[in-house]
Amino acid sequence: MIRKIIRIDEEKCNGCGVCATACHEGAIEMVDGKAKLVRENFCDGFGDCLPGCPTGAITFEEREAPAYDEAAVKASQAKAAMPESRLRQWPCQIKLLPTRAPYYDGAKLLIAADCTAYAYANMHEEFMKGKVTMIGCPKLDAIDYSEKLTEIIAGNEIKEVTIVRMEVPCCGGLQRAVEMALQNSGKFIPWRVVTISCDGRILD
Repeated sequence: MIRKIIRIDEEKCNGCGVCATACHEGAIEMVDGKAKLVRENFCDGFGDCLPGCPTGAITFEEREAPAYDEAAVKASQAKAAMPESRLRQWPCQIKLLPTRAPYYDGAKLLIAADCTAYAYANMHEEFMKGKVTMIGCPKLDAIDYSEKLTEIIAGNEIKEVTIVRMEVPCCGGLQRAVEMALQNSGKFIPWRVVTISCDGRILD
């Protein structure tokens, strides 16, 4: 179809990237230091990118081009908005984790109760990012984690330990297991406890 669409003059483009930021649909990207219209069907022809261009490299033209695809734009925006997972290793359940692995070297450990990831909305960014994540529930697993955690802490170069638990009493078993493991490891490792309320707030 013949329709109005932007045109980018690469000779005039100075690579500032203002237009790519202004294009909310994601039709423009920076390629090799120059702005390029990489998705013609994402260009709505309204020209939000024009006013910000300091060199006048962007103009309108009427030519053969795919129709603007609003559904594709929305799908792309939804995908881009999806938060990134901060899980660094697999498995993550305490009972399945090995006691020795390369990812433990110089690691910060997050030892968290299963429920915390569902109760606390920002778990990945605030607690999991940059850490080896270990999850468990003493009530459901019906095991004592302290022996395995002692092996992990004693046998690897662990930098610090963060315990994230729920406010409910059964999470006390997880905290006690970690405290015992830290004591039995014979090492002095900085550690802290964060308690999450049942409505998703940090209590301490």
